[in-house]
Amino acid sequence: MAYLDINNISAAPVMGRAAERRQMTAPASFSPIEWSVIALAKRDRISSLSEPSRLSRAFGSLFGLGTASHLAEPRLETLRRLAVHAWKRGYALPASEVALFLKAGFTMGQAETLVASVTGGQVGQLAWRIAA
Repeated sequence: MAYLDINNISAAPVMGRAAERRQMTAPASFSPIEWSVIALAKRDRISSLSEPSRLSRAFGSLFGLGTASHLAEPRLETLRRLAVHAWKRGYALPASEVALFLKAGFTMGQAETLVASVTGGQVGQLAWRIAA
């Protein structure tokens, strides 16, 4: 249910409490390309999240070993980083990675959907399990 504020005629209609609850509990989702980034993150290691040292780059170029490359789109790279943690550690996500995820424009609901989809868990358990 909505009402119109007559005192402020240019104001937008306000949702009722039931509509607000439905909106808050609606499952957050990702675009198809974001789901593919999540799926590709399954094969990445935690070590792919850190920058390679000069020594490892030298050995890599000497022996023909490639280094893990990051995604060109910063928002998708942030998603990949959180997805790697989710695949490897489940609900024990680093708080710094969650903060970067939220700063990139994602929501906590999307973080819960991500972790639940890769672990088979239920949505709504993330808030109390973020690792310090």
